[in-house]
Amino acid sequence: MPSQSGAGGRWTRALISLLVILVAFGAAWIIPPRLGLDLSGGTQIVLETQDGADGTEANSENTDQVVEVLRQRIDRLGVAESTLSRSGENRIIVELPGVQDPTEAAQIVGQTAQLSFHPVLGVTAGGGQGVQAPGDSANAPADESRAPADTEGGAEEAPADEAAEGAEGTEEAPQMTEEEMQELLGGMGGQGGTGGTGQTGQEAEDPSQVAMTLPDEQGNYLQLGETAVPGDSVASADAGLDPVNRAEWVVNVNFRGEGRDQWAELTGQAACFPENDPRRRVAIVLDNQVISSPSVNDAACDVGQREGSTTISGSFTSESANELAVLIEGGSLPLPVTEVQRQTVGPTLGAAAIQASAIAALLGIAFTALYITVVYRLVGFLASVALGFYALIAYGVLVALGATLTLPGLAGFVLAIGMAIDANVLIFERAREEYQRQQQTYEANKSAGMQDATEAEVRRAESGIATRRRRRAIPASLEKGFVEGSQKAWSAVIDTNITTLIAAALLFFFASGTVQGFGVTLSIGTIVSMFSALVVARVLVEWAVRRAVIRKHPAVSGLNKIGAVRAWLVEKNPGLMKYRKHALIAAAALVLVSLAAPLVRAPNLGVEFTGGRVIEYEITGDEDLSVDEAREIVAGLDFSGSDTAVVQEAGDSDISVRTGDISDAEAATVTEALGSATGGVEMVSDELIGPSMGDELRNRALIALAAALALQLVYLAWRFRWSFGVSTMLSLAFNLALVIGLFIWMGKPIDGVFLAALLSVIGFTVNDTVVVLDRVRDEWAKDDKSSFAEIANRAVLNTLPRTVNTTVGAWIILGFLTVFGGTSLQDFSIAMLIGLSTGVVSTVFVAVPLAIWLQKWDRTAPPHVIKERKNRARVAAKASREEGDGAVV
Repeated sequence: MPSQSGAGGRWTRALISLLVILVAFGAAWIIPPRLGLDLSGGTQIVLETQDGADGTEANSENTDQVVEVLRQRIDRLGVAESTLSRSGENRIIVELPGVQDPTEAAQIVGQTAQLSFHPVLGVTAGGGQGVQAPGDSANAPADESRAPADTEGGAEEAPADEAAEGAEGTEEAPQMTEEEMQELLGGMGGQGGTGGTGQTGQEAEDPSQVAMTLPDEQGNYLQLGETAVPGDSVASADAGLDPVNRAEWVVNVNFRGEGRDQWAELTGQAACFPENDPRRRVAIVLDNQVISSPSVNDAACDVGQREGSTTISGSFTSESANELAVLIEGGSLPLPVTEVQRQTVGPTLGAAAIQASAIAALLGIAFTALYITVVYRLVGFLASVALGFYALIAYGVLVALGATLTLPGLAGFVLAIGMAIDANVLIFERAREEYQRQQQTYEANKSAGMQDATEAEVRRAESGIATRRRRRAIPASLEKGFVEGSQKAWSAVIDTNITTLIAAALLFFFASGTVQGFGVTLSIGTIVSMFSALVVARVLVEWAVRRAVIRKHPAVSGLNKIGAVRAWLVEKNPGLMKYRKHALIAAAALVLVSLAAPLVRAPNLGVEFTGGRVIEYEITGDEDLSVDEAREIVAGLDFSGSDTAVVQEAGDSDISVRTGDISDAEAATVTEALGSATGGVEMVSDELIGPSMGDELRNRALIALAAALALQLVYLAWRFRWSFGVSTMLSLAFNLALVIGLFIWMGKPIDGVFLAALLSVIGFTVNDTVVVLDRVRDEWAKDDKSSFAEIANRAVLNTLPRTVNTTVGAWIILGFLTVFGGTSLQDFSIAMLIGLSTGVVSTVFVAVPLAIWLQKWDRTAPPHVIKERKNRARVAAKASREEGDGAVV
């Protein structure tokens, strides 16, 4: 499409642009955006499946079965717009919008829910296998399991006491913590019954038949036999009001298939023992914890309950009854799961992030448009209009594809504006060169005595129509200059955007969570920015430069001459490459300083790379609290690592507490302590990363960086020369070392967002280098007399204004992100600002000097030789065709 310069090409581009804009507008108008949890608020949990005790492998197939069970649980709970997906072989990502209580979310999702029904063989005085008894047995309430009230002949079961809060775990690790079980079963109290308060009874007659020993609801250790009714025999479970008194909540359980007979056999055997005998009880076990152990009183011996159903009652609330029903009906997870990551974001933080990012985007586009308009006048203004269309099209593509928009994703969306500006600047600079070349040719022809061409001759010349009439002096044409400039800038635009797409793709495949969203939006933004610059902006500019008033006053267009700075550089021709040795020595010294940073000061690795927990609070009370006071409060708490917790300010008067891998109960003590000291705090965000997840994220970050360097090297070596590729990679390594070292010296966090910034810096740095090297190749193809150092120096001078204009445009955008983007985006923007600034230096004073030095060993043919070979090949091919056609030359 860039080569199509006739009327047909113009109409094609115009129609395509109009169609894309209309479709994007429709998508943006109709389809609501899919916001990530960091913008909408809610909880994200990452689970990792483990190999089952029975040898079931934690592979992708079995993990998919776990996903389905979890989806049924969450659907039953009514969490709106929840999403579950498998990530990799054995990871599950669960997103629960609107769920602000991380304990509740983990409790519902993370329980394995291994449900089973067991006979009670005896009672022992001490502990055994399984979980220790709940604490307060003296006042433990009861629940009961009985036949449904509307059945006849059902065995009635006396109530057994329910669990009290405050239980502790023992040696054999359960599938869920005691805190989570007590949270689920909290409030399941009831009336006292004959369930056996203080039962001591006899131990099992045959100890070899005891499968496990677990505490009942009052702390008495029950010796249980093998599973009599497995959990998968449950057909349904639902919460409802007791049909007898209509005042208490109960859980009705129905069995299916063999489970009906197994339940009848289990209750029939229990009914054969005397009343108050512990063996008359039936134990219902969930995740190695006895949730109910009712006594069977009225069922006939060896007959039992044959209705195939039972009712678990007690002092349930509607919520606790429904949650228990969900776990029972959802069934056991095929594999045990471990929580490796959790992130909770409050709704206020998400709303503030959206507002801040929107302000940054609007101000960034407005001031960037103003800058481009000042530099390039009319065509700059039209490019700014195309920027507005870019924002519309990119947003339309995002919502149409259903991509999740995250906070770093918003940064990628805004940052891609810089890519669109870069493409426009490249084209405009080339167009200025072409127009100046035409102007010089026209003035030379006039000096030779040629007459001015007529309007008709000018139109034929612009259309490429050959004529046999005597030669005329054809004035410079803005349209022709712009079209030829676009064609010559095409290769540089494509190369720069491909290198950015490589970095974005690596973010998508190797990053996690919200940073993946950055990779997605940066990819979409980069592709749309190319369309905006090469199609939409070209339609507008071509239309403008064809107007008669612009043709008469070409200075209005902004393409009539090269900029004053560039003209001065070309005229003075300062020999920057004369100082290349000094530049490389200075670069080596800076690298040494950067490498010394981790030796002098420990890197502030983010929780994503180390594991642990970070909770951010907003002070809502009347009392002020300094960071030092908050640090003393947290250090005085009684949990492991409280004295080494990192407490610092986060945003405006917010407090951030970073600890090790603490439990939800320990995190609650932090919240309570800070709330007591200030009069009230509100949790803004809560992020938990397990140690294994932290190691994996750190390793993947290193892989992403190594892959970025390797892929950029391969691509540049293929597109240019191996010496160009190696010099680019070495300058890129120099730039990354500076950014990382400076962040370590500053004590800034090195986390997933910083990784996104690094890969973006890679893309932008390579962009600068590619533009310069592309110009070196172009200058070299036209000049076979000058030395390579002189050619490289000239290429640097010709591209320096483009580099400055593009960098200033990105600075404007990043500056607004730094001011309005919040804590995480501020660090991202600072890293990008540092990387962009040092990237310009590394391109001019590291990449080009290294390319000059490596050129001594690069035996690849120079561009002018390759061009000459191609010309000879074309001439030979043409002669061969004419000879084959029998033509006489």
